[in-house]
Amino acid sequence: MTVAVWEAMRRRPLHFALSAWPLRSSAFLLSGTVLGFVVLLLFTALLFVGVGLSVVGIGLVVLMAGAVFGIPVAALERRRLRLVEPDPLLDPHGSLPGTGALPWLRTRLRERATWRELAYTLVLGVVFTATGIGFTALLGLSAILTATPVIVWAIAPDTVMLVPGQPISDPVAALPGSAVGLLGLLVSAYAGGLLTGAQVRVAQFLLSARDEDLSSRVIELTRSRARLIDAFEAERRRIERDLHDGAQQQLVALTMTLGLAELELRGQDSAAAPLIARARGEVRQALDQLRSLVRGIHPQVLTDHGLPAAVAELALRNPIPVTVDIDLPDRLPSAVETTAYFTITEALTNASKHSGADKVAVIGRLRDDKLVLLITDNGHGGADPAAGAGLQGLADRVAILKGRLIVTSPVGGPTQLRVEVSCSA
Repeated sequence: MTVAVWEAMRRRPLHFALSAWPLRSSAFLLSGTVLGFVVLLLFTALLFVGVGLSVVGIGLVVLMAGAVFGIPVAALERRRLRLVEPDPLLDPHGSLPGTGALPWLRTRLRERATWRELAYTLVLGVVFTATGIGFTALLGLSAILTATPVIVWAIAPDTVMLVPGQPISDPVAALPGSAVGLLGLLVSAYAGGLLTGAQVRVAQFLLSARDEDLSSRVIELTRSRARLIDAFEAERRRIERDLHDGAQQQLVALTMTLGLAELELRGQDSAAAPLIARARGEVRQALDQLRSLVRGIHPQVLTDHGLPAAVAELALRNPIPVTVDIDLPDRLPSAVETTAYFTITEALTNASKHSGADKVAVIGRLRDDKLVLLITDNGHGGADPAAGAGLQGLADRVAILKGRLIVTSPVGGPTQLRVEVSCSA
């Protein structure tokens, strides 16, 4: 990882002293000195109280509080680093929603990041505080020397002595002291930059997330994604089952009942007969729409024959001619097939409504255990993923399976959607 202040010194060393970096570095070092001193006092108090009360048991609780004392200090330091470092450090701790104090404490004490942050807290309280005091002394003395002529003029006729036994009687005689002060300020600018860079480097080493910190979080995210996909699939099956076994069967029964009523009234001069015939026709229409809805939730052909057959059937129902070329060696995982199918469905719907195209091509291949789909139309182009929820929804659906959506749509067309979905877990 690079250090911004060191990069600024390396690229333009002569211009560094006149830039904003010395002020930013000074603010960082001075605030760190105050914070380090306070941290050192608090940690020392925790340590002494914990050791003193350890004989009665409560001291162990205080010592454990001291062990995790570095966590809030590190969180504050990551924010304070933004004074001199544009790239924020990633928090190495995962979130623990819904846990109590004891589970939180046990988890944090098992994390290596907690002990690295405690080490940083000690370095901040001892080393950084000491160096900060030295820098503060250098900066303050240089500022006083630079302002010596003003001080001599302000307290006249009293005299000022920079060197014991050699009083300065007028501002002109204090100019050499100002020259030394300006040199000290110049030295402070570069010394502050070096010290700031050193502290940033230590913070990057001890406070940033490492691979071992992120591995458990990646595993949990993978499991969460798998649980999310399973939940979507279970909910889809439940809705499909309820529609098929509930509402659809009742509509079929209603159609039969209306048919029997129509037979009973046949040949009779009744005003109810045309109403019943009309109701029966509307029930048939509602039943057809419900069956279409059930097929849209998850077509049976997708379950029985896979993605190529399902997309081919979808192309036959599309108002725009669709050329389908999906060549896959084997069946894909169910989640991948479902995501790919509904992505293609949404893409064809968008092309039919908004693109002005008269033909669409869908190509699908399996490359390096990754499904790659190309959906191209010859419309007027200009599709913008940020302009609406359609393409953004496609991207979100694909992202659940660690996939990505690439949209190429220059004004005048053509528009191409490239979908890449990993077939591995």
